Amino acid sequence: MTTASRRTLAKPATVTGTGLHTGRPATVRLQPAEAGHGLVFRRTDVAGAPPIRALVDTVRSTDRGTLLGDADHGVQTVEHLLAASHALGLDDLLIDVDGPEVPAGDGSAADLFAALQSAGVVEQDGEPTVWRVQAPLTVREGEATYLVAPGAGLRLTATIEWSHPLIGRQSRCVDVTSATFGAELARARTFGLAREHADLAARGLARGASPAAAIVLSDTGLVDGALRWPDEFVRHKLLDLVGDLALTGGRVEADIVAFRPSHAGNVALARVLRRLAHPTAPPARGIEDILGTLPHRYPMLLVDRIIEVHGRERIVGLKNVTFNEPFFQGHFPGHPVMPGVLILEAMAQAGGMLLMGAVDDPAGKVVYFMTLDNVKFRRPVVPGDQLRFELEMLQFRGRNCRMRGVATVDGQPVAEAEMAARIVDR
Repeated sequence: MTTASRRTLAKPATVTGTGLHTGRPATVRLQPAEAGHGLVFRRTDVAGAPPIRALVDTVRSTDRGTLLGDADHGVQTVEHLLAASHALGLDDLLIDVDGPEVPAGDGSAADLFAALQSAGVVEQDGEPTVWRVQAPLTVREGEATYLVAPGAGLRLTATIEWSHPLIGRQSRCVDVTSATFGAELARARTFGLAREHADLAARGLARGASPAAAIVLSDTGLVDGALRWPDEFVRHKLLDLVGDLALTGGRVEADIVAFRPSHAGNVALARVLRRLAHPTAPPARGIEDILGTLPHRYPMLLVDRIIEVHGRERIVGLKNVTFNEPFFQGHFPGHPVMPGVLILEAMAQAGGMLLMGAVDDPAGKVVYFMTLDNVKFRRPVVPGDQLRFELEMLQFRGRNCRMRGVATVDGQPVAEAEMAARIVDR
């Protein structure tokens, strides 16, 4: 699935239908986007609604589907569209939705996959983000368990167990490509029990569910219609897993075995992959670029490398903490701990690199940080640690911006904060 170039659509495409959970008419317009844009949703029915990046950080709920964004302008049931996009290797896509839900079609990804294929996929400049694991790992979330190993492509194996005569225990393995997704997974429909419908509808879920939009099960069989495959149930679970893996923000190359996968488990897996997998991402910026962009110098230059830049939306930087840092001489001598304020300073410098990349004439500008909110320190940082800073742009107007940052060590959060900054002339 990996290529040397990023991919987007050749032309726009539109899909209409009804939301599975809202039961309301829904239209999604799929549009080409520039390199580095990523997969981004936009609510066209809410004036001034901020864009919603398809990332694990924006997941608000995994109750009977994946919901992104906040309570006022979120988008739910995104997993089938993301699965179709991921299978086609799409890196950059603007997704306009005229309401709170993506149309469900017949409960599968068939309509969405066909629309993307009809629009055509084109390559563009830039290197795609590809997540690869270096060693086996295990992820558990509730009843879901995932075993992950290095792989040349994306191979998924899923096993489900369901106490229903048509399901029981089912397993299937798929090497995910656009061809196999279209032939084996795209038409697999979501499913549920008819006797659960009233309770789900009372919670605002499954109001659009019917035999035309899902596999509806009685206690002994189907309410109506026929299965497309005897193992359509596990195929649909594989479809959902492909879609939720897109929330890593890139393509995934791994051999993944999933037992009793769920949306909550899939999102937990995507979150772990973003922290522990090795990304090849556009573009890496070394210390020479950092020195040419930031005004800081020893001993206050606290960012060693930028490993990801996604337009003006997101940046990831690294800081290698060594015993030779000058602050260790006076901060807890004999028990060296990096000062929390310097962790925040390093995070802010990575954010400064993101801001400087969004302005003309960065050599004539400097970034001043104005406020820090919701600051939390999770654990000490000591010599030998590698700090990873992930910053996401929340708002950018004129010369002012707000960002959210998280610092991690070995995939575990050590600090987080929201920051406001202003770009000024030197």
